[in-house]
Amino acid sequence: MSALDRVVKPKTKRSKRFQDSREPKLIENVKNAMLLKGGNANATVTQALKDIYALKKPYAVLYKKKNITRPFEDQTSLEFFSKKSDCSLFMFGSHNKKRPNNLVLGRMFDYHVLDMIELGVENFISLNDIKNSKCPEGTKPMLIFAGDAFELNEDYRRLKSLLIDFFRGPTVPCVRLAGLEHVLHFTALDGKIYMRSYKVLLKKSGCRTPRIELEEMGPSFDFTMRRTHLASDDLYKLAMKQPKALKSKKKKNISQDPFGTTYGRIHMQKQDLGRLQTRKLKGLKRGSAAGNPENSPKKPRPM
Repeated sequence: MSALDRVVKPKTKRSKRFQDSREPKLIENVKNAMLLKGGNANATVTQALKDIYALKKPYAVLYKKKNITRPFEDQTSLEFFSKKSDCSLFMFGSHNKKRPNNLVLGRMFDYHVLDMIELGVENFISLNDIKNSKCPEGTKPMLIFAGDAFELNEDYRRLKSLLIDFFRGPTVPCVRLAGLEHVLHFTALDGKIYMRSYKVLLKKSGCRTPRIELEEMGPSFDFTMRRTHLASDDLYKLAMKQPKALKSKKKKNISQDPFGTTYGRIHMQKQDLGRLQTRKLKGLKRGSAAGNPENSPKKPRPM
């Protein structure tokens, strides 16, 4: 049993709060990502990890020391760092003659590797190479995927799910227009994946709705898919399972349309039209001369 697997009774309130933060919750915390580089990482891979870290801050941990490990052969070191830093996402960068400029993107389930995909970097433009204004730290990006391969190919479909999980950021209840200022665009075309990062500019348009322009701010990647390590369907289904407390109970006679409008169906008893309340008129009162001729005064008989 490793030192991280042992149950240690907390001695201070700070350590107790730390253990409580690591316990399972109905609504989990924001997924953190750890970025590591191998023992033979070059300058391109190192700068790529730094740029991805700049996009992910503050929900990321960047390890600056080199780690001699091979994720597809031995995953124990990744699982150790995942449990130590409480990160369920990871990116590992390496470089060698057989696989130059290599990035491995993956995620964890219960501190074990669920799936990972190896991407080769062909063209790379850093954040520092594009001299434009940047988005503030912690900006939640808008993700756009273009290309039929993301829907038709199983590997590309799993890569899309992995990219969404990696870059989605925290879940927010509402969004303001001024906060939509970062766009990540992924395009699958001719066996390559193009990643572009844009900043949204709100220009004056003469009306209430502003005119939108996109300005590239970096980083820019041209990826090629190499090796894949995907979870089985049963394990993937288990990782996607939600607790029963989070599942909303189905309410009877209530439905919603695609636009979010709620409709309700009301069941009423059959009405008796004879007892239906109508407009009251003075001339229609019961016992009046106009309404009941029997109660009208009698005329005198001629003598």
